[in-house]
Amino acid sequence: MQNGEQILTTLLEMSRNLGKPENDYIILGEGNASAKIDDKTFWVKASGASLSSLEPENLVKVSFDKTLTLLKQSNLTDEEIREGLKNVRIDQDVKAMPSVETFMHAVLLQFDGVNFIGHTHPTAINAILCSRNAAEALSGSLFPDQIVYCGAEYVFIPYTDPGFILANTVFKTTQDYYERWGQAPKVIYMQNHGFIALGGTAKDVENITAMAVKSARIIAGTYAMGGPNFLSPESVDRIHTRPDEQYRKKVWGTR
Repeated sequence: MQNGEQILTTLLEMSRNLGKPENDYIILGEGNASAKIDDKTFWVKASGASLSSLEPENLVKVSFDKTLTLLKQSNLTDEEIREGLKNVRIDQDVKAMPSVETFMHAVLLQFDGVNFIGHTHPTAINAILCSRNAAEALSGSLFPDQIVYCGAEYVFIPYTDPGFILANTVFKTTQDYYERWGQAPKVIYMQNHGFIALGGTAKDVENITAMAVKSARIIAGTYAMGGPNFLSPESVDRIHTRPDEQYRKKVWGTR
């Protein structure tokens, strides 16, 4: 198990990899990332920082309890939320502000097996998420490796106001998934917004994101040839549970 400094170093490396221009996952200050330190604290990207050039001072250590307590309050104004985000910081002398998506990261990092999260806006995925057919296009699986790396089912969130409201919506939807499957999803698609990869390791997040981007390109391509030919539920379940595929998951560090 990694210690606090190792987690910080790993999160920085993961964030920079997600932010590489050649990947076309994000530009400028888009996206954010986080990592669980222990049951009480986690790292999250500071608001406005760039994943591609993230440095230690661009990460903020925040309290799970304070963040989740704030999330339970209702009818908060934007200013009250901003003030609340200042207070969730472990070190009040730190000038950096946690991302407005800190609430979303807090609820997702609470699930078993989720230690690292990467939230990006890949062009290939957002081209689908910003289309009228987004829900349909992302309603199934097309090929075995998509299932191995991204899971047998994906969470789709209709457009929701980023930040406070989105965090509550993501939690409810992910909790429903957890109750059905006994584990958190690997993939969350947010309509007209972006993509979330949930991993046990940083490499897991990178692998999931890369495979989801490839899948998006294939999905888009199928619409030029009559539309997607989704695998049957039986075929999906077969791939999801095959012993050889379980072994490949372990080799590639995929939960």
